[in-house]
Amino acid sequence: MRQGVPAAGGTRATRGARRGWGDPDGAAARDALLAGAVRKAVQSSEAYGCVMYLRSRDRRSLLLSTVAGVPVSLLSGFRSLPVNGRLPVPAAYRTGRTVYLSGAEETLRRFPQLLMGLPYAFATVCVPVTAGAERFGVLCAFWPGSAQGVAPSARRHLRAIANRLGASLATLTGRAGRVDPVESDGGTAVVELPAAAGPAITVGLFDWDLATGAFSADETAREVLGLPAGTPGTVDAVAERLHPADRPEFLAAAEEVRTHGRLLGLHLRVEDEDGDGRQRPVELWGQVPGTDAGHLLGVVLDSRTGAAAAGAVERLPHAVFSLDPDGWISYVNHRTELLLETSREDLLGRHPWDALPWLSDPSYEDRYRAAMLSQQPTSFLACCPPERWLAFSLYPDAHGVTGTVAPAAAPNRPPPSPDTRSTPAPASVGAMYHLLQLAGLLTQAVTVSEVCETVADQILPGFGGQQLAIYVIRDNRLHLALETGYPDGFLDEFEGTPMRARLPGVETLNTGSPIFFESAHDLSSAYPGIPLDEMSSWAFLPLIASGHPVGSCILGFEEPRPFTTEERGVLTALSGLIAQALERARLYDTEFALARGLQHALLPHRLPKIPGLATAARYLPGTIGMEIGGDWYDVIVTAQGICLVIGDVEGHSVAAAALMGQLRSAVRAFVTSVGRPEEVLARTNQLLTDLDPGLLASCLLLRIDPADGRALAVRAGHLPPLLRHADGRTEVLDLPGGPLLGIDRTAEYPVSSLHLPPGAVLALYTDGLVEEPGLEIDLGVDRLRAALAHAEAGSLEALADRLTGDARRSKHRADDVALLLTARTAAGGPDS
Repeated sequence: MRQGVPAAGGTRATRGARRGWGDPDGAAARDALLAGAVRKAVQSSEAYGCVMYLRSRDRRSLLLSTVAGVPVSLLSGFRSLPVNGRLPVPAAYRTGRTVYLSGAEETLRRFPQLLMGLPYAFATVCVPVTAGAERFGVLCAFWPGSAQGVAPSARRHLRAIANRLGASLATLTGRAGRVDPVESDGGTAVVELPAAAGPAITVGLFDWDLATGAFSADETAREVLGLPAGTPGTVDAVAERLHPADRPEFLAAAEEVRTHGRLLGLHLRVEDEDGDGRQRPVELWGQVPGTDAGHLLGVVLDSRTGAAAAGAVERLPHAVFSLDPDGWISYVNHRTELLLETSREDLLGRHPWDALPWLSDPSYEDRYRAAMLSQQPTSFLACCPPERWLAFSLYPDAHGVTGTVAPAAAPNRPPPSPDTRSTPAPASVGAMYHLLQLAGLLTQAVTVSEVCETVADQILPGFGGQQLAIYVIRDNRLHLALETGYPDGFLDEFEGTPMRARLPGVETLNTGSPIFFESAHDLSSAYPGIPLDEMSSWAFLPLIASGHPVGSCILGFEEPRPFTTEERGVLTALSGLIAQALERARLYDTEFALARGLQHALLPHRLPKIPGLATAARYLPGTIGMEIGGDWYDVIVTAQGICLVIGDVEGHSVAAAALMGQLRSAVRAFVTSVGRPEEVLARTNQLLTDLDPGLLASCLLLRIDPADGRALAVRAGHLPPLLRHADGRTEVLDLPGGPLLGIDRTAEYPVSSLHLPPGAVLALYTDGLVEEPGLEIDLGVDRLRAALAHAEAGSLEALADRLTGDARRSKHRADDVALLLTARTAAGGPDS
């Protein structure tokens, strides 16, 4: 769907559903700051375009938030960038330093992945938007590629704008309270830059009293009609400003209005005030409202500039057309209609490569993309069947493309085949680009779910499909891994289809060849009785990796589609990429499940029930990466009291998990044999030093007496515990401690005394619960303290769920999370 075009200098929002900020410090204020920044960047640095990427809620992605001067459609593959991606925008965000690329050659050397989707000659400067240690996103501006590169003054201007924006966003965040408005809500706002030319049409309003002849006009209408200040507001005064030949028609219009109730396009000529005989054309349009038949309310138009320009272009012997920034045809003159042998109605509002089948080769669309992103004129030859060659020239700026077409001599190569006219257009951004882009994105997809989502995001828009289903083989049957676009329940009967079934999704795997159906009749004829929905054509693709069947991919299209040889080749190549990614992801999922099972086996399956104490624990594995962590917790019942333990082995690997198991066993053994907490950690430290695994560990151990709540605590490089009192007041217990386990064999660990009163809650946790990229760890600890203080009083289980809620919802959590809560109850009371 095309986006509407606002007034020059305005903002076009395409964000979709916004979050509900009703205060001025929310999304509206943020959007105003971003729009002002990108507009200022273009105006002050001579860039032709600028975009702003904002951090996502989980801080794992950078999302395209605001755009000026660059068609959003050309950036479709770069709307969401992983923070760890090998692209200039993430690099600027991660490092906090400006990334400057002077042109295609430097881009190819430093960021070849960018050229895979945008292989054009342009320069770019990416500046991180920060305030202190806080990173909000990246401001990225574009210049035409040139040998001179981007002037240092332009880069300084951009950095200054980014710095001011960062300070403003920091102020906005400080006023917003609990809601953080400086994070992308997933949509993109388009900021329209003011055009160089003035308005083509001037419009004024008037009110004509048909009974009295009074004529009230606003300031613009008076200017258009040439009525100087002090001129009476009457119809006669207006008539005096008109060409003598037009006055009778104007005065007679009152009778026309009384009869028909409206005035449609009355053409008049207004004479200039200086009396030199010059005239300008105006038009009057109006309507009599039903509530007041004695008045004509209307507009007066001075369209001389626009009409004159259009008339001049129409009289040219050259074919002239224009495209808006997204490539839609916005104007063609009469000569263009004749030369292209296509009516204006069939051209306007369409892409050239859609309106003219002989321009459907992706290389022609690539010329438009190159013109818009390099901001350099370009030209090319194309053959209009049967053998008529035309020369196209494109002249771009930030507001679109002006083009010309002229007959040309045939080049020294054969013309396209005669049936070119019936060939359907390929994907809007070129099938080859989607092939390359999908290949790059699939290298970043790790799990089966991520692979399937990546395929859906790329293939459907790339080929204009409406349905996608991906099946994987398990136990010699096909099982659905992803579906989108299908009616509810339509695919249910195909779940678990055996590999011997006669269905196209199975047979494409058995034969190893893709199957294409260009109409519903073709499919039902080949497979009588197969259920059909509203789709009209299909592509069934085999997913085969290393000679082994992995699954099948089904694409559905609403319209009958004659698949070209090129499309079939690209889709076949895509199926190979998808199969390899799925095979790798399935192996990952299997190994991941085994590793997680091992890790869970090393943690306590349930906590002991202890009279006078209630305990609750949570463990959340990291959600990115294959490696597993070394977080652990334990509750140990001894004769001297109850020992609460939490620890974290550094790193994320099987070795870290194995060492965690050894340390947990060692602590349990020393707790029961040695007794005193400081000696337990000292012995554990000596053991770890002797093992010399090359890893360090933190640990916090408390021994508590359930009867009176008195406790002894020791800390080895671990984060301090939190204590919430019965009245809700929560404090960080900044206990003295010793170094990490495994550093110094002779290290000592001081012991501290504390008291757990009835109704109080003690929280032990690992750093995965409080760490956030770019934030000091102390701030994360304080946030957890505030969350614990404001949580509703209730069971420990519910409290544990609330404290780990944000971490549980995160799909990009790098570290494991362990939490152990303990509350003192009445002796012999309930344990919950």
